[in-house]
Amino acid sequence: MFKSIAHLKEDGVNLYLVDAIILRLIGHPQHGWIDLKEEKSTRIEYLNKLTTAKAATQTITLIPGETTVVFLEQIAEQLNLDTKKLKDVYADMATAPEGLFVPDTYSIPKEITEERLMAFLLDQSEQKRIRMATNLLGSYDEAKWLQLVTLASVIQKEAASVEDMPMVSSVIQNRLKKKMRLQMDGTLNYGKYSHQKVTAARIRSDKTSYNTYKHSGLPDFPICNVSKEALRAALYPKSTDYLYFVRGKDGQHIYTSYFSTHHKNILNATK
Repeated sequence: MFKSIAHLKEDGVNLYLVDAIILRLIGHPQHGWIDLKEEKSTRIEYLNKLTTAKAATQTITLIPGETTVVFLEQIAEQLNLDTKKLKDVYADMATAPEGLFVPDTYSIPKEITEERLMAFLLDQSEQKRIRMATNLLGSYDEAKWLQLVTLASVIQKEAASVEDMPMVSSVIQNRLKKKMRLQMDGTLNYGKYSHQKVTAARIRSDKTSYNTYKHSGLPDFPICNVSKEALRAALYPKSTDYLYFVRGKDGQHIYTSYFSTHHKNILNATK
């Protein structure tokens, strides 16, 4: 109760400790944002509204595998916000360019500002990240978590299905152990390129660490926001000796340990 009063005071509302006692007699403040309307109220009416008013909210959804750039563009259009301002606010508040959001459906107040929305989403995602890291790893370290998300994001972009993720993870781990370049198209589907087909021209021209045809190891940052399933696959890959895979005509990946077989699989898949 006293925390609610302190929070309102931070927002410029003149409330005092005695108001906490009155609130305790009336009821409990509603959680989250609440709609108090544009009406003049007495002090008691205002405190009563804090316990009874309902939030005017709407939902936004972040799909696993989507990049932050595309997500921000989508919610800016949905919520009628300024896209550039939303991206600028993210750049100011975020500790990494990608991979900080946790895919989920979020309930947010209507007519929210870019700053409040970003603060809310980053805070909610951080709480979710801490819970997931604690469950999966025993504790949360942001730098180590971001490394895990980077690996999981490649899996997320490359896998044909959730069931396929541990297999893709095994190929990535095997290639990294052999110091082979990953050479995966999915790593080039970062940022604004999330849904663009990777062409030979892109592979030649892209000089970022996301281009795993040119650069060894994983990219410097995640490619996208990832699911729990991709994180688990990153931690628990299948035990295989596979180094190559290609998507077959049925949409499923065909795996092999040998380049000669892989080449044949590519030819068969494109016939």
